[in-house]
Amino acid sequence: MTLSFFDQFMSPTYLGIPLIAIALVFPWILYPSPSNRWLNNRLTTLQSWFINRFTQQLLLPLNPGGHKWALILTSLMIFLLSMNLLGLLPYTFTPTTQLSLNMGLAVPFWLATVIIGMRNQPTAALGHLLPEGTPVPLIPVLVIIETISLFIRPLALGVRLTANLTAGHLLIQLIATAAFVLLPMMTTVAILT
Repeated sequence: MTLSFFDQFMSPTYLGIPLIAIALVFPWILYPSPSNRWLNNRLTTLQSWFINRFTQQLLLPLNPGGHKWALILTSLMIFLLSMNLLGLLPYTFTPTTQLSLNMGLAVPFWLATVIIGMRNQPTAALGHLLPEGTPVPLIPVLVIIETISLFIRPLALGVRLTANLTAGHLLIQLIATAAFVLLPMMTTVAILT
């Protein structure tokens, strides 16, 4: 049976259940369940310690005003970390290689950044649409170009991220296939590959 090189990026199903749904639920295991006990068990204590240390490291370079983003940034990082670690297991697939997941994360975060920037600092946010020292006849054209560039940014970044992940996996699969084909003909070259 010959498979396409791009079959590895299809969303696999198991017993009719798409595995991306199970993979998206997987990070919930890493979050400690709240309890009203004075002493927690070892797993809950370890999970809480990990999340607290992770949040401290994440917020170290931010000023105190940025600490209100601790929950969403920590959740996003734990989600991405667990998704990428899930892809290291044999016979599993990495959901972050799917364009739908990358776009589903890119668009809301981009939109939140633009809306919050417009709300908190409208002059600075609109100032990015026009470079300093622009000749007067070019102002309308540059504003339109910069606005289009702003709206295309999440699409371009999502596609670039997916292409980079896909290229890495595709390169690994091509090298593995070449080594497997070369094994009967040139054993030393196949082993070196």
